[in-house]
Amino acid sequence: MLYKFALAVALAASSAVAQNNNQNKGGQNNNNNNNNNANNNAADGLTLLANAVQKGSAQDGSANIAAGQALSLTSDNNFINFCSGKTLTDGLQVQGGSCNGVVMGDIPSKSNMVSSIITFPTQGGADVQADTTFDIKVQMANFVAGTFTNADNTYYSAPQQLQGGKVVGHTHVTVQDLGNTLNPTTPLDATQFAFFKGINDAGDGKGGLSATVTGGLPAGNYRVCTMASSSNHQLVLMPVAQRGASDDCTKFTVSAGNNNNGGNNNNNNNNNAAAANNNNNNNNNNAAATAANNNNNNAAAATATAAAANNNNNNKGQGGRRGGRRVNRRTFVA
Repeated sequence: MLYKFALAVALAASSAVAQNNNQNKGGQNNNNNNNNNANNNAADGLTLLANAVQKGSAQDGSANIAAGQALSLTSDNNFINFCSGKTLTDGLQVQGGSCNGVVMGDIPSKSNMVSSIITFPTQGGADVQADTTFDIKVQMANFVAGTFTNADNTYYSAPQQLQGGKVVGHTHVTVQDLGNTLNPTTPLDATQFAFFKGINDAGDGKGGLSATVTGGLPAGNYRVCTMASSSNHQLVLMPVAQRGASDDCTKFTVSAGNNNNGGNNNNNNNNNAAAANNNNNNNNNNAAATAANNNNNNAAAATATAAAANNNNNNKGQGGRRGGRRVNRRTFVA
């Protein structure tokens, strides 16, 4: 009897230990699952993690608001459903307009803000020759250039990222025709451009970038601007409102006159040389006429002088007619 009682106690104890072990394993599995879920949520989960909530979005800015300032939209969940029911951007360039729910991403420090300057062409510099290939040159600071995602299906589809504290991405150059003046007063049509190029490479590795305008541009007045962007093509985001521009614009002139002027000058020089030869011949004739008859010499000299004057006037008239030809404009798109 005593033996059976001891055996029952032992079996009960073993069962309790086994149950505790199973419970511990279950607890460990739950913890592991929670950790895995947290990691998955960071990249592809549908849950907003508590440590990702932007508390500033809950404020409308009414505290200490200044005259003329507007109240902000508010959200307690980072506007995660802001685009619900709207046409989503979804990685596409939606020409009819869309809503993009992707977060803005990493923003650089104030000391790492992006800056650009166009070094060629320049306003007030030498004219660019019409219909002649040239390079647009840009120098950038605080920018890791050379990263360019597929704009057909990843447009605005990922956040801005940093490398070494600097924005990772690429820049663009866009050229627009200003019409008959370098200083128009009407804003240009943003859908129209004479040249556009995304610069996908890293350039010289020191911020120097360039884009080749193959075939050049027609004669006219132009504006060229840079557009720095993150890898997924959104314009770069900076940490403070009061700052210098991240991009640059300059105006320049494309001229068709220099080569034609060179031809006119050569023609005029040749005509002048011919006139000089005529004058020499006239002088020789005058010398012969002097030996024969002084009266005839005077008449011949007067005649030769009048002929030379006529030749010179004709030369000037030809030079005036050859200059000033203007080339009709055409659209050049890259």
